[in-house]
Amino acid sequence: MAEPKNEDFLDDIADAEAEAFVDETADFDPELVEIDSLRAERDQFRDRFMRALADAENARKRSDKDRREAEQYGGSKLARDMLPVFDNMKRAIETATEEQKQVSAALIEGIELTMRELLNVFQKHGIRIVTPEVGDKFDPQLHQAMFEAPVPGTVAGEIIQVAAEGFLLHDRLLRPAQVGVSSMPAG
Repeated sequence: MAEPKNEDFLDDIADAEAEAFVDETADFDPELVEIDSLRAERDQFRDRFMRALADAENARKRSDKDRREAEQYGGSKLARDMLPVFDNMKRAIETATEEQKQVSAALIEGIELTMRELLNVFQKHGIRIVTPEVGDKFDPQLHQAMFEAPVPGTVAGEIIQVAAEGFLLHDRLLRPAQVGVSSMPAG
């Protein structure tokens, strides 16, 4: 008599398990199976819906933030381009001698009025002037050191000269104030 092969034995076990599974599932009510299937599908759709809702809310918040930034900082290139106009007008006012002011009073007054209007426009659009004073501490967030020099009576890191004002657009730096800084060694 031939011995049963392992393959036949495994086939018999698989057949027995399949029959047992069919017998077990035959006891299930098909409506309950369908309800469970629909619940699982509903839960899957609910999860996808909640994720889509969260994605939409995040996109809305991102677009609101982008819109606010565009409103506040969208004109920064134009504002930066206007800074040399301010510098030149300030220089013109500062270099006018008393004699020139008397001879060309209307011209000087026109320049001063134009300068005031430029400053009003700057203020209206959130542009503020950064005006450090001699003796202030150098702040690399607001100032640009144009040179360093050892000046007696000063402390290293102290502003010794202001070459040009800086400008902020709301809370962003448009241009740092250009300053000279003391390099006086501690004595």
